[in-house]
Amino acid sequence: MAYFVLVPDDLEREGLALLRDQPGLEVFAPGKMTRDDTLAQVPRADGLIVRSGTQVDADLLAHAPELKVVVRAGVGVDNIDLDACTARGIVVMNAPDGNTVSTAELAFGLILALARHIPRADASMRAGRWDRKQFMGMELHGKTLGIIGMGRVGRALAERARAFGMAVVAFDPFVPERAARHLGLVSQVDDVYAKADILSLHALVVPETQGMINAAAIEKMKPGVLIVNTARGKLINGADLAAALRSGQVGGAAIDVYDVEPPPPDHPLAGLDNVILIPHLGASTSEAQAAVGIQAAEQVINYLIDGKTENVRNRAVLDRPPA
Repeated sequence: MAYFVLVPDDLEREGLALLRDQPGLEVFAPGKMTRDDTLAQVPRADGLIVRSGTQVDADLLAHAPELKVVVRAGVGVDNIDLDACTARGIVVMNAPDGNTVSTAELAFGLILALARHIPRADASMRAGRWDRKQFMGMELHGKTLGIIGMGRVGRALAERARAFGMAVVAFDPFVPERAARHLGLVSQVDDVYAKADILSLHALVVPETQGMINAAAIEKMKPGVLIVNTARGKLINGADLAAALRSGQVGGAAIDVYDVEPPPPDHPLAGLDNVILIPHLGASTSEAQAAVGIQAAEQVINYLIDGKTENVRNRAVLDRPPA
């Protein structure tokens, strides 16, 4: 019997080739599918590989009686109902490794762009002006980078910052205090707020971190702090950040991710001169896309063929008795 693998979002050809070359799998991957087309095919699916576009919610799961495994080709699983999958005995995995370098490099690029006003200076030149004095920047050497979330991307960013002569102060909300001290992390996020010249966000969104960058947090930061977010839009209260950017308490912000994507035209940060807004480019390199596609394909193959798991996001499902 062949396992049926459905891929309703775009996946790089390297990952699709692995799936199609695997004996025992039938693969349906026509490219980006509509919701209706996905619901029409998912009743056959033993495995499902998605990006951020497909919502794996209770309605979709109700159409998928054979589904055994869902793999998110990427990091965030916001679009997957983990509780509903666990209740049905469906294993959910993600593929976080392929995006690490790509996202860390983008975050550091945004730090440089903020510190030296590169986008605004470019726009000024394109408008025919020569405003050298207006774009006085700051060196990164000797400055302190605050990192919230020291997973793969946070650690990769810290390496790059140290190579530029920066000090790093980091907090991870998911690391116990004793382990945090062993790893050289501070035990309180307020320590990061107080010390950072530049703050970069790399945490997951949970109730404790949602909206954590708000007016109260910003008041604890250095005047003129720069804030970069390449993690999740819901980590930031957009209205509070906009107010701080207008007042100068925050000197600049660079945002790659939004609580709603694409953001609406009336997003609080739209139109502010001291903000860089880009359209969720963290994983947008050919190298990252290929690596993510390969990892996602390998995880589906390993689970369906050999029962092996990696990067399980709903670990409670592994404690369930076999059906």
